[in-house]
Amino acid sequence: MKIIIKVLIVAASLWVAELLVDGITVSGDTTPKKIGTLLAVAFVFGLVNAVLKPIIKTIGCAFYVLTLGLFALVVNAGLLLLTSWIADQLDLSFHVTGFWAALWGAVIVGVVSWLLDLVLGRDD
Repeated sequence: MKIIIKVLIVAASLWVAELLVDGITVSGDTTPKKIGTLLAVAFVFGLVNAVLKPIIKTIGCAFYVLTLGLFALVVNAGLLLLTSWIADQLDLSFHVTGFWAALWGAVIVGVVSWLLDLVLGRDD
């Protein structure tokens, strides 16, 4: 159940990022198709984060310390760009154009996810 809630939270966060950042697009003919795309991309984004983020944190530990954690923004932007590439390979209509769109998108996804976790009272 926790995984389903997390996917829904990330999908909502991606939707907010799409609304606020010009370089992030989710296209679909109908609203259900757009929602399905957001859910699929949220699942892919969760897998990318679950697999790669711990490895990157371990390898780049010094960068996290030297930049007081700001390196995490660059890592999250890269993971969002990677998710966009994977979505393209899977024929999902989700696209992030450029590093700056990915950076701002990652910030928005992080903040909105945190706020929704806070509102829903999740603690994991």
